[in-house]
Formats: sequence, structure tokens, C-alpha cells
Amino acid sequence: MSSSKPSLLPLKGVKVVDFGQYIAGPAVAMILGDLGATVVHVDPPGGPMWQSPANATLMRNKLIVQIDLKTEAGLAQALDLIAESDIVIEGFRPGVMQRLSIDFTELRRARPELITLSIPGFASDDELRREWRAYESVIAASSGVFTDMGLNRVLMGVNPSFSPLPLSSAYGTMMAASAVVLALQARERNGLGDQIEVPLAAAVMEGLTYNSIHIEGLPERYKTQREKEIERRRVEGLPMNVSYDELQELLDPFYRSYRCKDGRMFYVVCPSHKNHAKRCLQVLGIYDELVAEGLTEEEDTYKPYAEWASPVSLGVYPLPKDWADRIAVRMKEVFLTRTAKEWERIFGKNKFPGAPQRWLQEWINDDHAETAGLMIEVEDPVYGTMVQPGPMCWLEESGTEALKPTPRREVDFQTAFRALSAVPTRTRRITRPDDRSGWLEGVRVLDLCNVIAGPHSVSYLARFGAEVIKVDPAKPFYDCWNTVIFGMTHMRGKRSVLADITAGTGREAFERMVAWADVIVWNAPDRQVNAMGLDAEALAKLNPEAIFCKLDCFSGPKPGPRSDYVGYDDLVQAATGIMLRFGGSMDTPEEHAHVGTIDVMCGFGGALGIAAALYQKLRHGRIGRARTSLSALSGLAQIPYCYDYTRRGLFDEPSGPEVNGYDALTRFYYTASNNFLLLSAYEADLDRLDTVPGLEGIAEVDPDDRNEFLANAFMAANAEDWVERLQAADVGAALCDNIESIRAYNLRDADGLPGTDQGSYSFSAFQDHPSGHRVTQLDPYAVRSARGTVRFLPEAEKYGSSTVAVLKDLGYEDQEVKDMLQEGLVSESWSAEYLPS
Repeated sequence: MSSSKPSLLPLKGVKVVDFGQYIAGPAVAMILGDLGATVVHVDPPGGPMWQSPANATLMRNKLIVQIDLKTEAGLAQALDLIAESDIVIEGFRPGVMQRLSIDFTELRRARPELITLSIPGFASDDELRREWRAYESVIAASSGVFTDMGLNRVLMGVNPSFSPLPLSSAYGTMMAASAVVLALQARERNGLGDQIEVPLAAAVMEGLTYNSIHIEGLPERYKTQREKEIERRRVEGLPMNVSYDELQELLDPFYRSYRCKDGRMFYVVCPSHKNHAKRCLQVLGIYDELVAEGLTEEEDTYKPYAEWASPVSLGVYPLPKDWADRIAVRMKEVFLTRTAKEWERIFGKNKFPGAPQRWLQEWINDDHAETAGLMIEVEDPVYGTMVQPGPMCWLEESGTEALKPTPRREVDFQTAFRALSAVPTRTRRITRPDDRSGWLEGVRVLDLCNVIAGPHSVSYLARFGAEVIKVDPAKPFYDCWNTVIFGMTHMRGKRSVLADITAGTGREAFERMVAWADVIVWNAPDRQVNAMGLDAEALAKLNPEAIFCKLDCFSGPKPGPRSDYVGYDDLVQAATGIMLRFGGSMDTPEEHAHVGTIDVMCGFGGALGIAAALYQKLRHGRIGRARTSLSALSGLAQIPYCYDYTRRGLFDEPSGPEVNGYDALTRFYYTASNNFLLLSAYEADLDRLDTVPGLEGIAEVDPDDRNEFLANAFMAANAEDWVERLQAADVGAALCDNIESIRAYNLRDADGLPGTDQGSYSFSAFQDHPSGHRVTQLDPYAVRSARGTVRFLPEAEKYGSSTVAVLKDLGYEDQEVKDMLQEGLVSESWSAEYLPS
């Protein structure tokens, strides 16, 4: 970047060599480059393995050099680049780099300060799948992404269901990028690098962790109308053939789309919050009449449902069907009175969540996206002025600088080598060569977050040794479906405190916790951050050394017209085109099926921002404020299509429930075993396909006739046999597995180990979970470190369990704590039961 001012980007001076292909490896290196690292990307002779305009985004801030690693001269050049680097990235099948004589273990033995990152499709200790050709769709099929893909698709009988979102690569990118920078900041303490593996199959399972949890004996009050309808149809042997319109009548009124005056659909996401649903009905002008009809608000929804004064309470999800139907009828009528754009402004200004359904093409060219830096312009050498996603995360003091990346540039080896060698190599002296501590050992984190993205970010930090205090209000704002059930995942590894931190003694306790913390994390708009005295100036007075990280819905590196609007994962899916792609039309939008699709990705983005800020503090002595947003991460989730330029073709990526793949060579096929196979092949694979028993002659079939040829052929044997035959020929293929069976086959009783040695999939059953239920959960296992310790995360304690202990640790005497409890400024629990019945 040409500027007379010194760069404030946190990774300035860090040197990266990127051997990655396709999405995940290049995306990690792109993110490191956006944060200031000097990056050299290595392509094979002839250029990248994936030819796509998306490479213009993935290669920004990089010098690109072509090297033939299979030649002696090419290998020498690669090793010379590595010798000048801090971080090396590769994304091939396990063992490929070693067979090319680039052995990370040996390289680190010679240079223990080196950080290496491998991002294979399946884990190196996965004996069954490690050698598979692991394309994006193969990983997704094997990991249960396409099967039972959300309640909607199950009810509509679209099962398995195809999605073109590269979720495995997106989750893998954010986990790998955060892991590398966490290892980098740890190196500033002990001088040691690390050898890291992040299998994409494990990463996508972590992305779907809120979908794979199983709670035995889940109380009926938490089951939605859709879940009840699925159970009814299965018990009665009825087909899953619900139409889209019928499906809408099974949705909660505060969790669905409404048609507006201009014909555009508007998505409302107001469930579970104490004030959002009420505020929504008040602004729509129908609250009073619904109350007059008997709509109630239970004062304490954390009591057992049998003790409620009324069977319905506004602000609790899910609502009983009779009230859900009644409210939805009135909301439909009101939404028809204004345009979607008007409703967006009304919802945003009145501080409750809703957004128009937009296509990705609209989002890319949206005024807010451009103004906020969520979409940026880059002068690409091939496509000219190109709109690309902005940074995935940034620090406030350097966010604007990150909006001006240099375009990709192809160079010769000498130019690439000089670029790396021109940056001084500076590493700390190794003080303890046998150090096996976690990357965040001794780092204290104060978690003020709610819902998923923010608290998941902090829980992720806990596995690397961070000590976490989680603070929630003394009286809850969200219902127990949102707090307790989600919290079983993101409260693991934390101590829970319930306190009113806004005034009086509660505020004083809060300031003590702020003084205790090294890092403070909150998912909130700026107006809330400023009101709590956590803006940069005020925080410096409370704790000048503390790093602050903020996650929210719509913000970018610069202020935009909707930066302060509140929202959730589903809202960003609506605003950025994900729902319209999934549903297929403006008349049929659908939320992308998995709970927390963008939330979890954003959580890893928050962790990356924190890691970058910690590194900057240790290396450059600057205290930074890390930021990310759900909207920023939506660009990564859609990166194969998320770009625009003057001569771009149609935005015609696969969309809608009827899509079963990309083409005849990459799609679902029904087999003799009455289940589905996912074939994932390219034109270049036709010769290989022709050698597969049962597919002889495919190479000579007219492209228009391939669907019929393959559909008939695959009915001749079962899916498992086909996967074995195809993978033996080095053709991408997988059985369309489901999360339930993956969980059953990869389950063990919780044993205090994180599961990092369990292959591509790993679950633990907590027989004595503090909830009183047997709970099965995914392990914290996707990031594998050769040096640093990854911790097992214990089960989530009941909210408020650590209130008294933490207050005493902060210096409060027994009587002071008793007084605070009596005044209601702090609490030891929201409910008698862990999971209210």
C-alpha cells in the first residue's frame, strides 16, 4: 500500500507463504494479508486449480508466483520462500506436501519459530477418508450438511437438499485463520511456533455444533410447530409433502417473512427477547387489540410451564399455534400497507430486528454495504474495477486502511523472494523449548455477549487456555430457549455471573471485572457500548491495557446508515441474499437450514480479531479494538459468487429447493440401497470415471445425456459400493450421511479429552450433565496443535452458579455479597431448574 504514513495494520511485518488452492487456504492467506501480512502465493505451472473470478478476491494483497514443486529447482525455490516466512499454509490431502519433500515437522525441527498450517478435507488420522478427493460437496455430504437440512426441507420432502454455500471452507477458513494468529501471539511470549491442522470436515461440524446437540427428554415447551408436525407424520406414517404455503403457517409470527406493499418480502426476527416482540406489535399498531383479546406476558417465563398463569407469553419462542396464527394474520395485513424499505427503516430506528429480502446482487451494490466497507472496490488486472467483500474482521484504528487492498499481482520467483526478504525477520528468544501451554494460557476474558456469535467466540478462546467470566443480567432479557439451550454449547468452559451492571453496586462490581480482564467481548451496537462506558476513551480510564472486541449485525470498518440496526443471523441471511438463493424466488424465501449458519462463522471472526489485537499489543505495544460483524462474514459464506464487475455474467448460482447439484457430474443420485450418493466430478475426471466398474462408456456420452446415463447406472448398486469404486478411481464421491448417524458412530462418554485425536468427527456424551438430562455434544476438536495444548471444555454450568465465587475473588466480603443478592443487584440463578420444564 502506498502511503507516507506508517501502517497500523496489526500483522505488519508478518510473512506468509500460501500453497493453498480452491477456497480455504487462499482465504486464510487473504485474511492475513488484509490484516497487514506480506503474502506470497504459490500456484502450480499453468495457474490455479480452481478457475474462478472469485480468485481475484482470494488473491488480493498477494504476489503470485508459479512453481513446479515436482522439480528439483522448483522445490529449492519453495524452500527458499519458506525459509523467509513466519507462516506457511497448505490445503492438500494429508501427506502430499511431505511426499513433495516439504515436511512441516522437519522444517519446524530446524526452525521451531515457524508456524505451519494444514487444511485437509478430512483429518490426517481419519483412516477411512484421509485419501479421498475431498471437494467441498464431498465434505458436506459426508458431514451431514445436505441431509435433514432444516425442518422446512424435511417437511417438504426435499431430503437430501443441496446448497452451494461453501460452508466447510468458510468455517475452516475462520477457524484456521484465528488459530494461526493465536499461535502467532503465543509466539510473542515464548518464541515458539506451532504445527496446526484444521480438517474441513471437523470445521464444518463445529459450524453446525448447535444443530448436532442432543438433549434427552427435552421438555415439550421447546418444540416448535414444525418439529411437532414432523413427529406426527412419522408416527402416523404420513409422507413429508408439505407445500411452501402450508409450511408458512407452521412458523412463529416473529420468525418469518411477510409480503409488503411493493411485493418484496420482509423478514421479521423478533422471538425470545423480552422487548423486541412487544415493541414490534406496538409499532405495527396491533399490540393493544391483541392484549384485549387475551395475549399475555408472563412475568417469569423461567418457571415451569405448568405454573404459568396463561398458556401464552409474548417474547417466548415458540408461541402456541392458536396465538401464532392469530398474530400472523394481523401482521400480514399491516405489512401490506408499506414498502419493505419503509419497514426496514421503521424497524431499525425503533431498535428491533427486521430486514427486506434482497438478492446477493442487490447486496453487493447496496448503499450501506458500500458506505460501511462491507463491499469494496479493487482494481483487478483481469476484471478491472471489481466489487469484492471487505475485510472479515478489523481493528478500529486500522479498519479504513484495510479497505484499500492491493490487487493480485503475478511475479517471477526473484520478485517474490525479494518481497519476503525485504521484511526483517524478528522473533522472540525461545525461553522454554518444551512449553506445551495453551496459546491463551493466563489471558482473562470478560464475556458480555448474548445469543450465539459473541458467546461462541469466547467459548472458542477457552479451549486454548483463556480464563472466562460470563456476565448476564440479574433478570433475563431472553427466554430460556435462547439462553439455556444455546448456552449448553457456548457456556462451556466459563464461569457464569448474573448481575445488574448498569448502576450502583452492580456497576462497581462490573468495573472491578473490567479491571480484571485482558479482553472484553460484547455483541452490541455502538450506542450500547458507549452508554456502558466501554468506548475507547472511557475504557482507558477503567483498564488502559484491556482489548475490547465488538461483534454486531451490520457494521463495517466505516459507519454506514444501518450500522446501529440490531439483528441476528437470520436477518443477515435475508439482507445479503442467502435466503432468496436457498428458497429460489422472492415468493419463497427460506432461512438457510442450520442454526447459527453465519453466527458461528462470525464467532470465529471475533476470535481472530482478538488474536490480532493481542499480537499487536505484544509486538507493537498498541492497544486495539477488534471488530467484526455478521454482515462481513456473509461475504465469505458466499465467496464463490460474491463479486461484481462491468462485464460479469448473470448471478445464476444454483438456487431453490429443486436443485440437486451443479450439473450431471456434481449432484445427488439415487442408488439401489434406497439412499443417495453425491457425485463430485469435473470434465477432467471423465477418463477416471470411464474406468469405474459400471460406468464404462461415460466418456463417450453426450453431455446432455449424462444425467440419464448416470441415474440408470447408479441404480445398479448400493451407495456404499459406489463410493468405494469412485474413490478408488480418485473421483470425488460420498454417501449423503446425516448428523444423527455421524453422532452415533463417533460417540464416547465424556472423558476429559478434547477429541483432537478422534479423526474427522468426535462427540461426547455427558451422562451426569448439570441439567439433569443426558446431553450429547460435539467436542472442541477441529483445531489440532502439535505444540500448544487444546483443552477439553467441561459442560456448561447453570447460569449464575459462579456469581458468589467471582464476587469474592474480586474482593467482596461475605456480607457485601449477601446485601447485593438481597437487593437484586446480583443473582445466583434465573430459575429453580437448570432447564425449566
